[in-house]
Amino acid sequence: MARCATKLNHECDPKGMNRILEGMPIRAEIPRSSHMTYQEPKSWTDDLPVCKQSGVGSSTNQIYREDGYRQEEHEFEDRSFHFKLDDSTFLYGVFDGHNGVQAATFAFQRMAAEILLGQLSGKSGNLEIREVLRQAFIAVERGYVESIGDRLAERTNLRCEIPHGESPREAFRNFPHLVNKLEALDAEVSAGSTAVVALVYSGQLYVANVGDSRALLCKTDLNGVLRVQQLSVDHDLWNEDELLRLAQLGLDVNKIRQGSVLGNEGNTRCLGNYLVKGGFKEIDELMNASAEPVIAEPEIHGGIALDETCRFLLLMSDGLYKSLEEATGTDQVNKEIAQMTVEEFRAQSTLTGVAQAVVDKIVRKHHDGYMSAVASSTPPHSPLVTSQSAGIGKAVRYTKRDDITLLVVNFNFPLPNALRTPSVPGIAQVSSSIMRQANTTPPSHAECASVRFNPIVTSVESASFYPHSTSSPTSTHSSTLHGSDDTIQEEGSMRTEIESTGSSSETSTLERQRLPPIDKNRRINAYVDFSDYYEKVKKAYEEGKAPAGIRLM
Repeated sequence: MARCATKLNHECDPKGMNRILEGMPIRAEIPRSSHMTYQEPKSWTDDLPVCKQSGVGSSTNQIYREDGYRQEEHEFEDRSFHFKLDDSTFLYGVFDGHNGVQAATFAFQRMAAEILLGQLSGKSGNLEIREVLRQAFIAVERGYVESIGDRLAERTNLRCEIPHGESPREAFRNFPHLVNKLEALDAEVSAGSTAVVALVYSGQLYVANVGDSRALLCKTDLNGVLRVQQLSVDHDLWNEDELLRLAQLGLDVNKIRQGSVLGNEGNTRCLGNYLVKGGFKEIDELMNASAEPVIAEPEIHGGIALDETCRFLLLMSDGLYKSLEEATGTDQVNKEIAQMTVEEFRAQSTLTGVAQAVVDKIVRKHHDGYMSAVASSTPPHSPLVTSQSAGIGKAVRYTKRDDITLLVVNFNFPLPNALRTPSVPGIAQVSSSIMRQANTTPPSHAECASVRFNPIVTSVESASFYPHSTSSPTSTHSSTLHGSDDTIQEEGSMRTEIESTGSSSETSTLERQRLPPIDKNRRINAYVDFSDYYEKVKKAYEEGKAPAGIRLM
């Protein structure tokens, strides 16, 4: 509507003196409610004990300037929690809000209540636990819509006051106060959020998500190789299963791909954002859908038994991995984030320090990429990030980044510099409570001392586009990422060795990396030469001088 009004003003004023319309929101872009102050009420979850086996790092969104200064585009919209209900129940979550913080805050406060207030009582099977998680997401979605019911009612009344059939241009000219108020309400009810939630219950790990926030589980195999498994599904317009679901609703997928968003929503699944759900008929590119195109139905994976091979879990908002992709042009972002985390486990003394150090490193890479592009660009064009900062043969323009949150959950990865006091349980103590629930014992210090990081990443396959879909944790596919192996060993102090791998075949590389099965009864070749000792024992035995109990082999 504002766009039409701006055009009208230009026609009447050829000198372009339309300053009164500056900053007026464009309906097609559906503005965020940045002018509103959202007060977070106290929640019962504030009193839940924090899981000491986890840590969170974060960074607020930034707009870059060529002089090196940075400023926030909007308030920090990410939320996260990491709770320990009892020795067998742990809950972790990351919520990435967009178009406002309301939906993320509501989900952050409500999700735990829909899972931990008796819903798990008497549940033991994987199907039962997954259904609890699914119902929790649906309940949070329903509760959020109910919480903005007065806004939706006011919005409906305003739409009724504007005569039906008037063009946006006519409506703004005849009822400017109603149009402005309606656009403000649209901005408020368009607040949405992604969600990735991890539940550890009775030694089993379950992950549920909507949107493009990710969960990565890092495990070691029998050969000590650290492998990265993505347990979440990116619900975006690059997900072929999601595009198929939209096509079956009657939408033009090719047109959607060109626009890169669904209305004002970049994800195909999310919590909140009424405009692309209950109000989707008002959006031109979505109005032909036979049902709501953006849904809150989560993808769920688990249970995954937490044994001694499970090292740590990462939950992150998309700002983390997308910033690294933009800055480096990498197509192995999960592997690189896991590798950074391994390095910070070696260097930091707390899990919060590990998470924050990884975030800070990626933030610095992203800003350095922009500043490098500024130095080589010619105004007034935006910097063109090229060469090493964007990967070989790639170029990307960016002038800002989104909010970033990284949550690290440590199962049994060594943290050699950990600070421990008599009043705070050590990481090993907290870790053992989870491992006991899996009917396993934590690995010894020697077992934790040698971990090889191998560039092999596995991720879950996208589940079926049918509603209520869940995926088996065993349904994974592997991709070999060519690069270097980082062998991390601990010998008093930790050191790192880099070994290069140069295979070009994805199928054969994995086979060559697999070693023959280990024979636990085989003799180990001697690594110390005892020949001189045996010669002296033999001589003493022949001379009758050998101590009692010593005999020749």
